[in-house]
Parts: sequence; structure tokens; C-alpha cells
Amino acid sequence: MADISIRKVGKCGRITLQRPKALNALTYSMCLDIEAALDGWATDDDVAMVVIDAEGDKAFSAGGDIQMMYDTAAQGDFRYGRKFWHDEYRMNAKVFNFPKPYAAFMQGFTMGGGVGVSCHGSHRVVCENSQIAMPETGIGLIPDIGGSLMLARAPGRLGEYLGTTGGRMDAGNAIYAGFADYYIARENWAAVITRLEDTGNWDAIDRAAEPAPAPTYQDMQADIDRHFGGETIGDVLRSLKTDDSEFSARTQKTLAQKSPLSVACTIEIVHRVRGADTIEAALREEFRFTFRSASDGDFIEGIRAVIIDKDNTPRFKHPSLDAVKDLEVTEMLMPLAAEALKDLEENP
Repeated sequence: MADISIRKVGKCGRITLQRPKALNALTYSMCLDIEAALDGWATDDDVAMVVIDAEGDKAFSAGGDIQMMYDTAAQGDFRYGRKFWHDEYRMNAKVFNFPKPYAAFMQGFTMGGGVGVSCHGSHRVVCENSQIAMPETGIGLIPDIGGSLMLARAPGRLGEYLGTTGGRMDAGNAIYAGFADYYIARENWAAVITRLEDTGNWDAIDRAAEPAPAPTYQDMQADIDRHFGGETIGDVLRSLKTDDSEFSARTQKTLAQKSPLSVACTIEIVHRVRGADTIEAALREEFRFTFRSASDGDFIEGIRAVIIDKDNTPRFKHPSLDAVKDLEVTEMLMPLAAEALKDLEENP
């Protein structure tokens, strides 16, 4: 079976991820296939809208397939990972800017790269088992694929909290945070998708939508805004340490398990993107980090500890969050040299 099915059904361009045993992780070729389909459908009068879904119950897509990224980077070859991110981000921008309705049906885990092919759509559907998250700081990355823009647009400082802690969102919280739009019970999805294919009219989603569960993050908003309102991770830590609440203790424990450099850079990226408020700015800031993540950051060690060896004891470059210097954050997010980008284009 192919990793992905791309076809036209009725009045819809249809994309189905078909790697359920791998939690529908996106390969490099899948990203290119999605981009090519969008390029063709954008001006195809026979396609009224796009519908993307995935096989299996556990995950819409748990992220990008990073095995090859790790294998090559661990050998000192950073070109593959850089090319993957570069081209994936270009595709993410096309999803965000797609000129027709783009409906995503997200069951189970939707994380990282999976967010990039779904949550940038215009009609984002979740159900009773949906779990959306940007957990990248745990593996030495930052919330990318344009995720920093969604985090920047989340209520108050919820974006800083979710981006640094990797907090998961069920259906109600995903809608509250701006990562989803509609709650529809999973058992009704097939009928809704068939209706979309028959009519090409996204009103079928509106008519099928149900009330979503209450968002628990709304109850935490005041604590989140109070402690994550500073300019740097140092400000956040100092605020948390003055509070003996259960929220503060739990948050400090969670942050201590992440890559200190990634957490510090996530705060800065969300702030920068909030000011610019465009997908292009978000992807540019993210790529500056991911371009350097293996050569200068914690990506290789994070993947080793969490995914390869699964010992969950990463030896990150910094022993603690307060050991990260502001200059190091600046260096990770500096503009990339033209020579580096030229080399990237010449080495697919």
C-alpha cells in the first residue's frame, strides 16, 4: 500500500494518509506529493475544496518521519534534514494560503508535521479522541511547520505555555486555542466527507458540528498569563519560582524535562511571530532554528533519548533552563547566510 492516497472524488481533491502502523508520520516524499497536489488543484475548476484525512484510529499524523534525519545528522551530514524542513515548510505555506476551502479531519494524535498539513486549513475537525500538540522542545526542536503562528495567535500567553511544555489539547482545548474549528463525533465523519465529495460545499461541516467539550485551559488562563508574560524564559522561571501553587510546581517539572535551548528559543520565536503575524514570518523564524538544530542544538541527542534508545535521559547542552544565555538564543535565530541557502538548493 502506498503511504498516501491522492485523488479526485466528486468535487473534492482528496488526500488520505495511509501509514497507520507508523501513526501516519509524514515522509519527505509525502510532503512533496501533497504540495504537488495542491499546486494542481488550486487552479482546477473541477476541485471545489480539499479534504484530508487519515487511516487508523490512533493518529491523524503524529509528526514527521525523522528517522532519516537522525541517521544522517548523527553522521555529521545535516543536508537531508535541512532540505526536508525547507521543502516541508514551503508546502505548509501553501496549505495556509490555499485559495479554496481545505477541510482536515483529525482523529487521535495530531502533532508536529501532522499539524502542518491540517491545522493550517480553513475547516479543521476534531472528535472525541483528538489529541493535538506541539511537543518539539522535548526532542531539541521548536514548534515549527508554522505552528509558532498558531501559538502566537492563541489566547493570552497560552501559546508560550503550549509551545514550551508541549501540552496536549483535546477537542475542546484545541478549538479554544485556535488549532481546530469544529467538533463532530467520529462516527459521523464518513457521512460528512461523502457529502463534501458530492457537493463541494463546506456547509456540510457546519451542519454536522456539535458542541465541543469545555476547554480546561480556559480555567488555567489566568495562571498562564501571569507566569508566561515575560520577555525571556528567565522571566518565566523567576515568576514560577515565586509561586508555590500546584500549577507552578507542575509547570516547572515539565519544563525541566525539555531542551533548555529549545524552550528559550520557543519563547523568543512566539514573541517575534506575534508581532509579524504572517505564516511567512513564522516559517522563516522556525527555519533559522531547525537549520541549526542538529549542528548547534540538541536535536541529535533529543531524538536519541526519546525515540531511538528510549531511555528518556537526554544529555542536553545546557544543564538547566537558567543556564541558557540570551546571546545563544540570538545566535540560533540569526538570519541564514545566502551561501547556506544556496548550498541547500544544490543538495537535495
